Amino acid sequence: MYGEEMTLADLERDNNGYLKDLNEWNEDIAVELSKEEGITLTDDSFKLINFLRNEYINNNANQPNERNMVKSLKDDWKGKLSTKELYVLFPKGPAKQAGKIAGLPETKRKGGY
Repeated sequence: MYGEEMTLADLERDNNGYLKDLNEWNEDIAVELSKEEGITLTDDSFKLINFLRNEYINNNANQPNERNMVKSLKDDWKGKLSTKELYVLFPKGPAKQAGKIAGLPETKRKGGY
């Protein structure tokens, strides 16, 4: 596969469909994963996805809850940002669904703050 474009079918995933190697992720893979999830990605979707990747990769594998997502992203968001807006983008849960599309391991954290 060296030098070739990887597709979702080429990538190793766990039983829940999460990528086993987050380094194999790119935006094209994110689009393919979002289609499996039945959602369309927007610029705001990618803001959250890139935030989650940055937190995981550069902040000791941190996987923030929805409250911390809103707190961190509100200044860079068009309009008012609340947890509701995150669920509009990722109806199955911003932490789990956006994390999956971001190529991150499945979060083991339970809901709540």
